[in-house]
Amino acid sequence: MTESWNPADQAVLTLPSGRLIRGRGLRNPLPEGLEPEFAVHLLGRTPPPVRWDSRWLRWPDFRLPADPDEARGVLEEVWRRAPHERVEVACGGGMGRTGTALACLAVLDGVPAREAVAFVRSGYHPRAVETPWQRRYVRRFTGRRAG
Repeated sequence: MTESWNPADQAVLTLPSGRLIRGRGLRNPLPEGLEPEFAVHLLGRTPPPVRWDSRWLRWPDFRLPADPDEARGVLEEVWRRAPHERVEVACGGGMGRTGTALACLAVLDGVPAREAVAFVRSGYHPRAVETPWQRRYVRRFTGRRAG
């Protein structure tokens, strides 16, 4: 079994199921300690290479994912891998896109969509999910396809 994230770390969100997911801003230095085993980079352009398994989800700053169906599939993959791997979701600053993705993961984990932004702001960062359209995206996100 792989060593997990420390749930007490500031950037680690604990979902109701116990899944641990680290959020991060790619403009910040890589935190000391364990590296991710799988990461999703939410960026408008191709991210730099990393030493671990990663996916790029095209998601311009302050906007929504370029392909919502692909976004759902990638987020479901994060949710499925989180019990067994150290997974990280990261954008440039670690707030808007990362917070939005974390809120969608909370919905997949059973948090009602109308409560997911507050859940992430409480458990990850108080300014997570920055724009009105990001909040609306989370409210309209459903958890019915993950399993």
